[in-house]
Amino acid sequence: MTTGPRPPRGPRRGGWPHGSARTDQLIRTLLRRRKEPLAIEDVTVVDKSGMRRAVAATAIGNTMEWFDFGVYAYVAVTLGRVFFPAEDPAAQVVSTFATFAVAFLVRPLGGLVFGPLGDRIGRRLVLSTTMIMMAAGTFAVGLLPGYSQIGFAAPVLLLVCRVVQGFSTGGEYAGATTYIAEFAPDQRRGFLGSWLDFGTFIGYSLGSGLVTVLTAAIGEAGMVDWGWRVPFLVAGPLGLIGLYMRLRLEETPAFQQVAERAAEEAEAAEARGETLPIEEARQSGRGRLKEIFTRHWQAVLICMGLVLMYNVTNYMVTSYLPTFMTSTLGDDATKAQVLVLGTMLFVVLAITVVGRTSDRWGRRPLFLFGSVGMIVLAIPAVLLIREGGVLRQAIGCLILGAMLVTFAGTSAATLPALFPTRLRYGALSISYNLSVSLFGGTTPLLASWLVATTHNTLVPAFYLMVAGAIGLVSTVFLRETAGKPLRGSGPMVETEEEARTAVAESRTEAGRHARDVWIRLRHPWAGAGHRQEEDEG
Repeated sequence: MTTGPRPPRGPRRGGWPHGSARTDQLIRTLLRRRKEPLAIEDVTVVDKSGMRRAVAATAIGNTMEWFDFGVYAYVAVTLGRVFFPAEDPAAQVVSTFATFAVAFLVRPLGGLVFGPLGDRIGRRLVLSTTMIMMAAGTFAVGLLPGYSQIGFAAPVLLLVCRVVQGFSTGGEYAGATTYIAEFAPDQRRGFLGSWLDFGTFIGYSLGSGLVTVLTAAIGEAGMVDWGWRVPFLVAGPLGLIGLYMRLRLEETPAFQQVAERAAEEAEAAEARGETLPIEEARQSGRGRLKEIFTRHWQAVLICMGLVLMYNVTNYMVTSYLPTFMTSTLGDDATKAQVLVLGTMLFVVLAITVVGRTSDRWGRRPLFLFGSVGMIVLAIPAVLLIREGGVLRQAIGCLILGAMLVTFAGTSAATLPALFPTRLRYGALSISYNLSVSLFGGTTPLLASWLVATTHNTLVPAFYLMVAGAIGLVSTVFLRETAGKPLRGSGPMVETEEEARTAVAESRTEAGRHARDVWIRLRHPWAGAGHRQEEDEG
């Protein structure tokens, strides 16, 4: 005598009890609709020439932005002498970095303006605007009179130029990563995205290299007199080239699909005499912000944690390390500049390799490797730099550069994938710029203040370890996105053949899913055995 429920009876030879083959076919069709396969029109075949233009035009914007940062970091001591009172050299350096940090404090405002605007009117127009503002702000610094000429008006004008630069860069990196991510095929997003940060370090290397050459050629006295102006004035022609390239861009396929879908929904609603209040709220700036922080807050926190780790490392190496080696350790300025410049060239050579590796191995393994490496190796790296000697300092700088390139080669493909297409630019702008402003851009200022206050030259290492720990926690909650379509978008491939393959695989997967459901419905007592056979096969 059985005590449990009796298993359901199997179907008769003709199908379900009192059913027919026609009923079987109808049920199979309904099951297949539970997981719709892709149609060929759902797959976007990327235009290769447009993709190359997108990579080049966005990378040159980052080159422009980081050319300015490289110049500013390398002439920080010189700018302190030109724009601030001469009573205390240490106060001059801190004042210069405070002006540097102010630009980052206004970046979230730029992100709040340019990010949602890019989601509403398109990426291309906003990126052209940020290009103009960045170039104008940098070029204007080269025209400013110094403190000896106009007194306290000089640092005020420098501050205004930095605010313009900071506001414009609030929409630059997030827009550029969004643009490349939405133009890149799913299987190559890491490699193509890494070219954006390749432009970052090329710009930094060009700026810092120009300052190094000028310093060696005309000496520190010549730099204070007039040489500091030259790198900033070079930004004008670079900005015009970047603007020309961006005006030739097309809108991204992902944004076009979202815009067309929204237009079709609006037309259909208008034909029915209806309104779309929910969509109208989403289209408004307030509605978008509310949705970002209520429905996507986890992605915002993950993004901020990863950005914190990347940018604290980035600004510690690129902006603070030259000043740390000269002002704190007493090294020769040219020697410090050459060591950091060599580190940047190492990053430039390795960054696209890291991007390609992230397409094969995934984004999470590389972030895990970098964050754990930062926690373990930060103190040894700073100890080597502190000990002095070209070889030891070069090894210490290369250790930090290896950790930095791990984050730099992976971020541009990882961060945009956290958010859906219609909110991507705005959500990424806000998350990225909040983290950079609070933690990244303030790194040189806080590190220099902590070293001056505690007289502990290992402070930079402790700072990096904390950043690595926060990045590690964020990586634990990060979902793998390598090789997958962006949220809110269909698959993106390079060729028609890849599109047909994606559709065929989708249909096979949908058929397999329907078959499994069918077997479980008709033969529930055999479902476990069937799945076990599949696993063994």
